[in-house]
Amino acid sequence: MMEFEKSMRLQKFLAHSGLCSRRDAESLIEAGEVRVNGRSAPLGTKVDPSKDHVSVNGKRIRPLDENKKRPSLVLALNKPRGVLCSHSDPYHTHTIFDLLPRKYQKEKLICAGRLDKESEGLIILTNDGDLSHRITHPSFGMVKRYQVILNKEFNKDDIPQLLKGVIYEKEHLFANKVLPATSGPDAAKRLEVHLKQGRKREIRRLFEALGYRVHRLKRTQIGRFKLKHIARGDIHVLSQKEIQLLLG
Repeated sequence: MMEFEKSMRLQKFLAHSGLCSRRDAESLIEAGEVRVNGRSAPLGTKVDPSKDHVSVNGKRIRPLDENKKRPSLVLALNKPRGVLCSHSDPYHTHTIFDLLPRKYQKEKLICAGRLDKESEGLIILTNDGDLSHRITHPSFGMVKRYQVILNKEFNKDDIPQLLKGVIYEKEHLFANKVLPATSGPDAAKRLEVHLKQGRKREIRRLFEALGYRVHRLKRTQIGRFKLKHIARGDIHVLSQKEIQLLLG
């Protein structure tokens, strides 16, 4: 894991501390829940981890002790439907962290690319903020592959529009690749969709804009790492070789 810089952006510090992902850190800052030296800090604030007092909702956040730092831990989870990608939720009791063996539940793990409650498949959990950022930020071009089943037959004439994208709720949503199924059950309703970005419920909203409803959504691959034979609800600890495969 990377050593702390003398001065870094606040959201980067929070992610490196293992509190949350960089995207979630930005949300906390924008919500006014982060203070630096007792004052509410705007997005983009720079901090010196060795001097500045950073707190979230009144709790001080400290940098990881570089003398006691742990090696990167990367887990692959086959997320079932109906489970939230969250540490806790006031309205639901079942989260992906409840699926982890007890020895991993004490780790400060970040969800590197969430899936919504009704989606399933490959989730990467890690204690390495930099690795999570490489997986989730679109500037790194990390491809995620999804199996999609629609509520009705897919019209192949819609492929150019899916690739060009649509403006939906003021966001530009688009797919990087769309591959209709050619055989098997319900082939006319099944597709493989590739994304490099990861906006909230992007595939569902993209198809909704074109008059479809996503009946089932499963992420099968991130980078060159495939879900393969990980059973639903189970985890797999990635080796260094598999981490390199993941990062491509």
